[in-house]
Amino acid sequence: MRRVISRQNKINMDQTSVKYNQILNAAIKVFADQGFHQATISQVAREAGVADGTIYLYFKNKADILSNFFSYKTRLVFDRFRHAVDQAENAEAKLKSLIALHLGEFQRDRNMAVVFQRETLLARYMDEESIREITKTYMDLLEEILRQGQAEGSIRGQLPIGLAKRFILGAVNEVINTWIVTGEDKDLAAMAAPLVDLYFKGIGAKNAG
Repeated sequence: MRRVISRQNKINMDQTSVKYNQILNAAIKVFADQGFHQATISQVAREAGVADGTIYLYFKNKADILSNFFSYKTRLVFDRFRHAVDQAENAEAKLKSLIALHLGEFQRDRNMAVVFQRETLLARYMDEESIREITKTYMDLLEEILRQGQAEGSIRGQLPIGLAKRFILGAVNEVINTWIVTGEDKDLAAMAAPLVDLYFKGIGAKNAG
């Protein structure tokens, strides 16, 4: 009797294979270098050291590769974000840990950073659900931290949570985008402390008249 493997089980099996990760990592490098729209399956195959046809054993097309990047590879990073937040005690420490890890992970894998930052703005190339889910996961973490800070008294109780979340993520994204565009060789994770200081203290002098 033939054993029927569901698509979800096949995806899970694929994601644990060396070849799957080899192709995915090669594709992200090609997408980062060429841009998703300009990249070809042949370029991905050449970078991965496999035949063009091998790509289609794991992915349906370019868009499927990119969708897998968002639904699988970035999820591994976001799981580490969750762990970092859980390990810290108060809201300020949680936020600093989250941002330091966010910046550090992207610095460690520049190709991932380029593709993530660029292609989230061009979500029409993939299932938008992948983008929404990842964004919601991050925003939920920020909201959890902000509400803990309000409970602790370290964050103003009347602070608009939605605006605060966009403010935090916007500043982090700008630091990453500037690093990508300028090609600067600097420690991104070291920017976490001044960013959190800015979030908690603002830019105005306390005794300004």
